[in-house]
Amino acid sequence: MNTHPSESTPTAPKRQRNFGKSLRRFFKIVLLILGGLVVIGTFVFLYKKSQPEVQTYELLKAERRNLSRTTIVTGTIEPRDEVLIKPQISGIIAELHKQAGDVVRSGDVIAKIKVIPDMGQLSSAEARVRLAQLNLQQQETDFGRMQQLYEEKLVSAEEFEKAQLAYQQAHEEKASAIEALQIVRDGVAAAGANFSTTLVRSTIDGLVLDVPVKVGNSVIMSNTFNDGTTVASVADMSRLIFKGSIDETEVARLHEGMKMKVSIGALTGHEFAATLEYISPKVSTTAGQANQFEIKGALALPSGVNIRAGYSANAEIVLEERRNVLSVPEGAIEFVGDSAFVHVLTSPTPQTFSRRAVKTGLSDGIHIEILSGLKGGEQVRGNLITVQSPNNKKAVFKHP
Repeated sequence: MNTHPSESTPTAPKRQRNFGKSLRRFFKIVLLILGGLVVIGTFVFLYKKSQPEVQTYELLKAERRNLSRTTIVTGTIEPRDEVLIKPQISGIIAELHKQAGDVVRSGDVIAKIKVIPDMGQLSSAEARVRLAQLNLQQQETDFGRMQQLYEEKLVSAEEFEKAQLAYQQAHEEKASAIEALQIVRDGVAAAGANFSTTLVRSTIDGLVLDVPVKVGNSVIMSNTFNDGTTVASVADMSRLIFKGSIDETEVARLHEGMKMKVSIGALTGHEFAATLEYISPKVSTTAGQANQFEIKGALALPSGVNIRAGYSANAEIVLEERRNVLSVPEGAIEFVGDSAFVHVLTSPTPQTFSRRAVKTGLSDGIHIEILSGLKGGEQVRGNLITVQSPNNKKAVFKHP
């Protein structure tokens, strides 16, 4: 007996319905698994986030060292004694015998001045010479007569001596008149050529720093109403000083005799010792500056070093100094108002710290003195080095 295929085999729609049910069941299972994974992941993430970050700090040790507080003063190098050479007579520069950079001795001739005579004085001097000449001729005639009468014993010896004296005085008057004429006309008399005021001489041993005049320039002598023309400036370059200005906030800490270290910009790599010898009692009145006080220091110049006047320089002055004091790097101090604190290491692994109040003293800008609250060898917290996050990622911090 034959059976129809449709009676023994499931129909196509039925097979499709069974497949759809299986697929929906599969997706439900996948969704349930994914939902479970999300829930588990959320709990794991929240757990890790709740864990504290592990921070690692630089450890700084409290040690003994020397501390000093210094200030830098800007100034120049100048000769201690700079002399302005001025003429003793007015006139025109006729000759220059020295130039800047020449070494001179006291008495050396620097310049020669040609005198331009005053016409009134010249006329009076010439008239005086003529009168002296006439007087001399008359006295010479009178003396000749008196000498002849004396030889003939017609006059006394006393009258002869008076005539002789008058003749000698006439000679001296003529010589004096001629010298006066030479001084008015030439500025110097022949008899005093070595002491002439027309020769400008150096008054000290030293180096010629500057000759601000040239041949042909007019110069005038110093008087009550005028300082006179400077022909040359001469200085002893073996005696130099540092000259600068310091702010009023620091001048109270200075005293004469303090040591200074001077560095000159033009001479790199060299430091020169100096001693503070002058502090101005009055504030500088230079316009546009804060209250500054002038200071001077005697410079110890080593042999073989050539320093020129006017070099710019910096002087380092130690204002305060502490020796063998307990200190820590200043970055380890936490300042809160007028109080200071440090974080002292209590456990190295993991790092734990205890906040402790300390009393501080002198600071040199890098290290600071600890007066109390800390012992030598104790370690304090410095800069943050690394942060270990809960997801095991490490952030590294670098500090100068």
